[in-house]
Amino acid sequence: MRNERERLSGGDEIDLVELVQGIWRQRVWMALVAIPVIGVGLAYVMLAAPVYEAKLYIRPPTQNEIAQLNFGRGEGTGLPALSAKDVYSVYLRSLQSEAVRDKFFRNAFLPTLTEDARKGSRDDLYAKFNGMLGVAQASKDMSDRYVITASVEDPRLAAVWVSNYAEMAADRAKDELLGGTRSDISIMADNLEQQIRASRASAGNQRADQIAQLGEALRIAKSIGLEKPPIISNTLSSEVSAGMGGSLTYMRGTKALEAEIANLESRPSNDPYIPNLRERQERLNFLRNLKIDPSLVAMYQQDGAVSPPDKPIRPRKAMIMALAVLAGVALGVCAALGRDLWLRRRSSI
Repeated sequence: MRNERERLSGGDEIDLVELVQGIWRQRVWMALVAIPVIGVGLAYVMLAAPVYEAKLYIRPPTQNEIAQLNFGRGEGTGLPALSAKDVYSVYLRSLQSEAVRDKFFRNAFLPTLTEDARKGSRDDLYAKFNGMLGVAQASKDMSDRYVITASVEDPRLAAVWVSNYAEMAADRAKDELLGGTRSDISIMADNLEQQIRASRASAGNQRADQIAQLGEALRIAKSIGLEKPPIISNTLSSEVSAGMGGSLTYMRGTKALEAEIANLESRPSNDPYIPNLRERQERLNFLRNLKIDPSLVAMYQQDGAVSPPDKPIRPRKAMIMALAVLAGVALGVCAALGRDLWLRRRSSI
C-alpha cells in the first residue's frame, strides 16, 4: 500500500512538472493571450474619465432659524406655532420630490451636455442623471440626517451640484411654507376684521335701542310732569337711584332724559364703548402689516463644509489592473496548456 501511495504521489509530481514544462514550451502563446487582456485593462485605466463624488450632509434647522414663520402664531392666536421638525418635514418632501429633481435635470444637467447629446432619448438622459445625483438617509441611527451625493467628472461641478440642489429644494419648500403661512394669517385677519364690523354694527343697534327706550321713558316723564328725579331720603334713595332703569327709567326726569338722548344722537362713534375693540384693532393692524423675510428663514442646516473632491472614486486603477493581470495570466495559461496538450496528442498519433 505504501508503495502504491508513493507511486501515485510521484505521478502527481511528474504531471505537475509536465504542466509547468508545457506552459513554458508555449510561453509565446501564453504571452500572446495575456498581453492583449492586460493591454485592454491598461487602456481602460488610462482612457476612462475619472468620476469625482461630492457630498452634502443636512439636518433640521434650529428654532431660532424659523422664528420669522411664527410671527402672528402661537397661544391665543388661533394658529399653532411651527416647530423646527414641522419645517424640516416640508423641506424633506421637497428634497425628494420629482418636481425638484426634474427642474434640476433641465436647469443644471442638460446645459452641461453637447447639442448632439441632448438629442438622445430623454428617458435615457434622465436615467443617467438619476445615477449621478442621489438623496438618501445618512445613517439609520440619525433618521433626520440626510446626504445629497453628486458623482460627475468635474470635481468643482460636483460640489456646486449638491449645494445648488439643496438650495433649490429649500426655495421650493420655503415658497410652499410661506404661502401657507400668509394664507393662514390673511384668513385670521379677515375673520378679525369681520368680528370688528359685527361689533360696530351691534353697538350701533344697541345705541338705537337705547335711544328708543329713553324716548319712551321721556314721554312717560312728560306725561306725569316729572322734570327732575324725586329726592328720597334715608336708605331708599340709593335703592331707587340704582333702579332707575328699565321700567323706572322715566324717574330720571325729562331734563336728564333729554340730555342723554341728545348725547346719544350726537355721538360721532360707538368705538370707545365697544369692549376690547382697540385690542382687536391693534391685532388686525399687526396682521395686515406683517411681513416675513424669506432670507431670515432656514429650511435646513448644512452639516459640514462642501469642497471639491481631490480624489476620484472611479475608476479604481489598482484594482482594475490587478484583475486585468490576473485574467490575462489565467487565460494565457489555459491557452498554453491547451496548445501543448493538442501538440502532444498530435505527435502521439
